[in-house]
Amino acid sequence: MTDPGAPAATGAAWTRGRRLGLDVGTARIGVASCDPDGILATPVETIRVVDGDPGWAAELRRLGELIAEYDAVGVVVGLPTSLKGRETASTAMARSFADALTTASPEVPVELVDERLTTVTAGAALHGAGRNTRKQRDVIDQAAAVVLLQAWIDSRHAR
Repeated sequence: MTDPGAPAATGAAWTRGRRLGLDVGTARIGVASCDPDGILATPVETIRVVDGDPGWAAELRRLGELIAEYDAVGVVVGLPTSLKGRETASTAMARSFADALTTASPEVPVELVDERLTTVTAGAALHGAGRNTRKQRDVIDQAAAVVLLQAWIDSRHAR
């Protein structure tokens, strides 16, 4: 698993293939995908987190299905930190989830990426489009996954 605190790989070119982006929360996981050429991230679905499900078994099973369905060559997991970049309880949960995903799907690389303000950005964009964000949390989670995956894609193409 690649951590956002690790030094960036120099000269890393885009490798063709779909990636999944995940916005992991305590109640839901927003999922996005990109095209094989890494041009555009799009929403896929929102996975409900099952209370009392040790180790995220149901969520990891569904993600395994999505990895196979989309023939994903990588997964990008948002790492929530405070605005000052400090780790929080949500950061620890995202790291734990990424570790569990790496164990459950070892054939697909998992990368943690800074996701500060993705949910805020997604909510503002949806609100600007006239969507009632209070009633559509599932849509916000998918939109946040799109924002973080698109930012990751754009950073890869800028290298």
